[in-house]
Amino acid sequence: MHSLSIYRSVGLAAVCLALAVLPARAQDDAITHAQPTLRVEPLDIVTHSGVHHFHVEIADTPREQEIGLMYRPAMAPDHGMLFEMGPPQQADFWMKNCPVPLDMVFIRPDGHILRIAAETTPYSEAGIESGGPIIAVLELRGGEAAEIGAEPGDVVRHPYFHHD
Repeated sequence: MHSLSIYRSVGLAAVCLALAVLPARAQDDAITHAQPTLRVEPLDIVTHSGVHHFHVEIADTPREQEIGLMYRPAMAPDHGMLFEMGPPQQADFWMKNCPVPLDMVFIRPDGHILRIAAETTPYSEAGIESGGPIIAVLELRGGEAAEIGAEPGDVVRHPYFHHD
């Protein structure tokens, strides 16, 4: 289905491996294959072009988030992975062990998109910042956010978010 790896900065206990913590990176060396498909739930993104429906895997444990979409060679359209991160926090991610570009959609507690990192670079260890406090990251196939016209301020509908 997909291939991605996302990493959080020090102090963020849930998503993937810490960029700034060497022992956490050492854990990544033990990850050699993709994880099985996680629980899948529906999710919608509301943009100026309408409501777009997705089927997303839910990464809600530290280990699921650590592995993320690593080693997955492709991502199907209308699919993704939602990283449920807990309390609002700044987050930094990377693409180590991810062979395909992804769109990273950084989401605030109210479900509004804070920032989109489009077409991230496969295998890159460069940090990708959330741009502010978020509670989730939605990873989509690279270019899909642009295809549906998603922009900061648009709404992601899923029970994890506190919609107004």
